[in-house]
Amino acid sequence: MARRNHTLEERVQAVREYLKEGKDFSELSEKYGTTAQVVRSWVKRYQEMGVAGLEDRRGKRLASQTPRTAEEALRIEKSRLERENYLLRMELDLLKKVQELERGDR
Repeated sequence: MARRNHTLEERVQAVREYLKEGKDFSELSEKYGTTAQVVRSWVKRYQEMGVAGLEDRRGKRLASQTPRTAEEALRIEKSRLERENYLLRMELDLLKKVQELERGDR
């Protein structure tokens, strides 16, 4: 089966049809042109994280997205702090090199 991109609205609609109307995975997979396993994973992610779990976040930087879980928020903050630490170290190294050149040391 060829890969098809589904909009967030389609995913939410499929999950709601499963939860509220009791349709089965195979019926929904035919309607939305995907596999039953994909629909099952949508339902699972929706139950774990709500609508945010159905967002397509591929190809986007994690730091530019709103975190879905506390763990994800901590990973984003850790990454930001590591980047800041790297830049500060580079700045410090540059200042040391400038001072060394001003003194005439080599």
